[in-house]
Amino acid sequence: MLYFLISFVSFLILSKSFTSRPFSSGERGIKPGSIGFWGSLSSWLVSRLKKGSTTGTTPFSFFQFSLGMSLKKNSLVSKVESEEEEGNVSLLDLPDLPLECILEHLSPAELCRVATVCTSLRDRCRSDHLWKKHMERKWGKVFGDAAYRQWKWHVASKNREKISSNPHNQKGIFAFLRGGFLPFIWIKAKSEKGTESSSSLPEDSIAALYLSLESGKFWFPAQVYNRENGHAGFMLSCYDAQLCYDSRSDTFLARYSPHGRWTTEENIQWDRLRVPPIATSPHALHISDCLDDLRPGDHIEIQWRRNKEFPYGWWYGVIGHLEQCQGHGNHCHCHYNDIVILEFTQYTAGSRWRQTVINRKHHIEKGNEIDGFYGGIRKLHSKEEIARWKNLWPTKIVIHD
Repeated sequence: MLYFLISFVSFLILSKSFTSRPFSSGERGIKPGSIGFWGSLSSWLVSRLKKGSTTGTTPFSFFQFSLGMSLKKNSLVSKVESEEEEGNVSLLDLPDLPLECILEHLSPAELCRVATVCTSLRDRCRSDHLWKKHMERKWGKVFGDAAYRQWKWHVASKNREKISSNPHNQKGIFAFLRGGFLPFIWIKAKSEKGTESSSSLPEDSIAALYLSLESGKFWFPAQVYNRENGHAGFMLSCYDAQLCYDSRSDTFLARYSPHGRWTTEENIQWDRLRVPPIATSPHALHISDCLDDLRPGDHIEIQWRRNKEFPYGWWYGVIGHLEQCQGHGNHCHCHYNDIVILEFTQYTAGSRWRQTVINRKHHIEKGNEIDGFYGGIRKLHSKEEIARWKNLWPTKIVIHD
């Protein structure tokens, strides 16, 4: 594709029959169009392609190129003006395929930069299909269906507020900014009065969602492993929380609601987050569908809560052998028994949290106000899920009576 693009650009340079589509007066000063531009682009793409082929790195970055061209802008102004009188080509004269190829290789920050060039590029750089891959790449492992539903509700709520408030049109520079596509630095910037700038991105666009997450403006639901910085009381558990991203530290702030009040935790790393594997609310009992299949050695997650007013968390455990079991492997008959042993080997032997028993035929919710309540069970089939729990294993056995 890059060879095709280079050949096509070279053809445009040599051809005298192509003319550029004129920009508006407000866009003319930053138009990336001239023979010098195309010559630089062509030679630059070749050099980047050669470099990428020998080093294995990304072949090119239009953002880097645009920065380099901006440094030469002043020296090329007179040349560009003379060439504009004769007619030349612009980036927008590229066919859709090469242009989309360039845009698809840009990072989110680069898309924002290119989008400030003109109205046409701004519209192209907002396209959902360009931002979808960036969402999947950065947020796919922590942003799930529940988070998307919350985002849609958030957008609908904002639209209702706009309709009900019926704000007056802004004038001057603010009206201009509303019509533009603001890079990250503008979105995060605050005025002296503490109000934030905003862009006219469609509220329900993927670009708007990405930038809202990146700037920390949108809180979304996910689950946190080993909450409260690995407190012994939450070791090898996973709890629902509302999360906010801090781009400065590349970590998250979490809010938990254990008993009608919010508690917070800062500096949560990416590897402690996951998308909820099932849609069950933390306040609802999960209906177990695996009880008849449980055998010793199976890895499970089980709901547990301190009392009826608390939300459930998911706790990692394994299925153990019955005390009377005399064999292992083919000689074990534990799976024929209605009694199932759940073991939590992160706790010391003799701890009341080390083991519990359920009945596979009649299990719904088991427990009391002292030991807590055990709820629904998920059998883990994914090696990735099991490995993730093992990677979180404490360095020492937890002493917790």
